[in-house]
Amino acid sequence: MLKKVFGSAVFGVEATTITVEVNVDAGVGYHLVGLPDNAIKESNFRIAAALQNNGYKIPGKKIIINMSPADLRKEGSAYDLTLAVGILVASKQIKADDLEKYLIMGELSLDGNLQPIKGALPIAVKAREEGFKGFILPSQNAKEAAIVDGLEVYGIDNITQVINYFDKDEKLEQTIINTREEFNKSLNFPEFDFSDVKGQEGIKRCMEIAAAGGHNIILIGPPGAGKTMLAKRLPSILPPMTLHEALETTKIHSVVGRVKENTGLMAQRPFRSPHHTISNVALVGGGSYPQPGEISLSHNGVLFLDELPEFKREVLEVMRQPLEDREVTISRAKFTVTYPSSFMLVASMNPSPGGYFNDPNAPITSSPAEMQRYLSKISGPLLDRIDIHIEVTPVPFEKLSDKRKGESSVEIRNRVTAARTIQTKRFQDSKSVHYNAQMNTKQIRKYCELDDASMQLLKTAMERLNLSARAYDRILKVSRTIADLEGNESIKGSHISEAIQYRSMDREGWLG
Repeated sequence: MLKKVFGSAVFGVEATTITVEVNVDAGVGYHLVGLPDNAIKESNFRIAAALQNNGYKIPGKKIIINMSPADLRKEGSAYDLTLAVGILVASKQIKADDLEKYLIMGELSLDGNLQPIKGALPIAVKAREEGFKGFILPSQNAKEAAIVDGLEVYGIDNITQVINYFDKDEKLEQTIINTREEFNKSLNFPEFDFSDVKGQEGIKRCMEIAAAGGHNIILIGPPGAGKTMLAKRLPSILPPMTLHEALETTKIHSVVGRVKENTGLMAQRPFRSPHHTISNVALVGGGSYPQPGEISLSHNGVLFLDELPEFKREVLEVMRQPLEDREVTISRAKFTVTYPSSFMLVASMNPSPGGYFNDPNAPITSSPAEMQRYLSKISGPLLDRIDIHIEVTPVPFEKLSDKRKGESSVEIRNRVTAARTIQTKRFQDSKSVHYNAQMNTKQIRKYCELDDASMQLLKTAMERLNLSARAYDRILKVSRTIADLEGNESIKGSHISEAIQYRSMDREGWLG
């Protein structure tokens, strides 16, 4: 007897429905076809033990299972439950009338319990698109899949629950989740707060501008000046994610299997800080079965690269294109996958191998040649793509011992959110642009118009500091954000001069 069961395979951040055809006939043998990988080929042992331990068995007949489309590569252990239910129904051990209305996925243990799967959210999105009635999956992933409305999601713990549901009409408990409620619940107090930072008012201002316009930022300063501390607190002042952003981010983390058990939507912006020994594949994504890298996992959040010159040069260079295009395309001979990567880059570095910059009192001094060599590890084109460069100076003792608390993250976040609201209104007609840092050349010309005095100021700065055309665009974007923070329609001279200040690395003769 032939029976069809439906599962799903994830490619990139999209899912493809897989039809599992099970044919039970006279004879002996177990044949699994349709390009399965080793994890799926091994499933017959897991299925045999799980069925046996729950009072059922794989029949001693000729079983042919085809996973269609047969030319698409399937991987992972998530098809165990799909195959097991297919075998039971095809061998007439259980009846299942409405089987084709459901999508079934899950990894089996030998006692019939279910293990979590990867990519539950993209699969649920696809199931709804294709008009399935329900989605049966392990209970650990149920919340994640239940984000999708218009689809009945059943989280189960053991294969017997599925068997009884189809065979004996026993009810399964549907997982229902109120997305908005979940979302608002986690907008609580941040773990790292800006009120912990003593002094550093100028840098806090920089951070506020960077957060308000989504600009990339680099912090340069000696060890112990507070670079890492400031960077870790940046997510606490970023505006809350919109529902659309949260769905996008959860989708990517779901594919990698990084969504925490029993949590539905990711409401916190991601903060990723990879170690400097990272390879370029791990950063950008890829592998023989492509997976999203760190830049995609930090989509809609912050990617923090501590000690930037210590990263391998080729690793930094592969970031150039994703920084511009806000997506990364991984090409293989047979297929191409595109992952979104719209992140905010925060980098920190010491000005020299010793850590200090032209400081006569420094414990270690480096010669200008050594400093030049150290700084040349970061290429000009990469620095060009970073909007704000800021020098961090050590905090004096008087400030450190000060009892007064600084401004809290919540207060700064309110100002940032107000500036972002202005930007959302400005770009409401655009699908790809949501904040100032994403503006293309056409939008810069439209929204960053300068009066004559400001234009003259910028011209002088460009000539004096020898800035590139890309730096010119960056200055205009940053000055647009400063004007938005102050609630001004037009860009004034003071906004331009502040934005020029934040291009310290472009200046010739930076090394004295």
